[in-house]
Amino acid sequence: MNLFASEWIKARSVHSTWILAASAVVVTVMVSLLGVSGLVADWQATLPSDFDPTGISFKGILVGQILLATIGSQAITSEYSSGQIITSLAIAPRRGVLLASKLGVSALVGSVAAVAAVAGSFGATQAALTAAALPVAALDDPDTVRAIVCAIVYLVLTAVLGLGFGIITRSSSGALAVIVTVALLVPALAPGMPGVIGEFAGTYWPTTAGQASYAVATTSGMPPLVGLGIMAIFTLWTTLAALLVLRTRDV
Repeated sequence: MNLFASEWIKARSVHSTWILAASAVVVTVMVSLLGVSGLVADWQATLPSDFDPTGISFKGILVGQILLATIGSQAITSEYSSGQIITSLAIAPRRGVLLASKLGVSALVGSVAAVAAVAGSFGATQAALTAAALPVAALDDPDTVRAIVCAIVYLVLTAVLGLGFGIITRSSSGALAVIVTVALLVPALAPGMPGVIGEFAGTYWPTTAGQASYAVATTSGMPPLVGLGIMAIFTLWTTLAALLVLRTRDV
C-alpha cells in the first residue's frame, strides 16, 4: 500500500499526467463529434443499413487511445530517462510489487480519463444526432450499456498496455512507436494484407477485436465480449513480458 501511495504521488505531481489525461478526453470527444457532424448531411439523405448510433459515438477512441497509452508508458519511461529508476528499484527490489503498483496507478488515472472521454463522446454525439433528427442510442438498451462499459474497459487496457511497452522499450518515443503500430498501423493496413494474414489482422488483431466490443452493429462477426477478451489477453501477455524484462534486464 505504501508503494502504491508513493507511485500515486509521483503520478499526480507530474503535470504531464493530467495534461495527457485532459487531452485524451478532449481529443476523444472532439474527434467523435467531428466524425458525426461531417457526415450528417449524407446520412440525412441516405441512412446506412448498418447505422450504429452507439458505435459512431466512440470514433474518437481511435485517437484517444494513443494518449491513454502514453499516460501508462510515461509512468516508467520518465524514470528511465531521469535515472530515477535506480532509486525505485532500490526501494522496491521486488519487481512484481513495483510493477503492480505502477499498473494500479496507470489503471486508476486511465479509468478516470476513460470514463470522462466515453461519457463526453457519447453525450456530445447523441446530442448532435438528435439535432440532426437521426436515430439515437437508447440508454435502456442492454447493448448500449454494454458498449459504453466495453469502451471504458478498452481505454483502461490501453493505458496498461502503454506501461508494458514503456518497460520493454525504456523509451517514451519507442513506446509511442509501438503503440501507434499496434493500435493504428496494423489495423489500417489489414485490408491490403493477403489471405489469412489480412483476415487475422482485420478481425483478431487485439486492438481491432477490442474495438468491436464497443459497437452494437458490427460486420466483423466478432462477439463483443470475445473481442474484449482478446484485447485483455494481449494486455496480460504484454504485462508478463514487461515483468520478465524488469526482472532480468533491470537489475
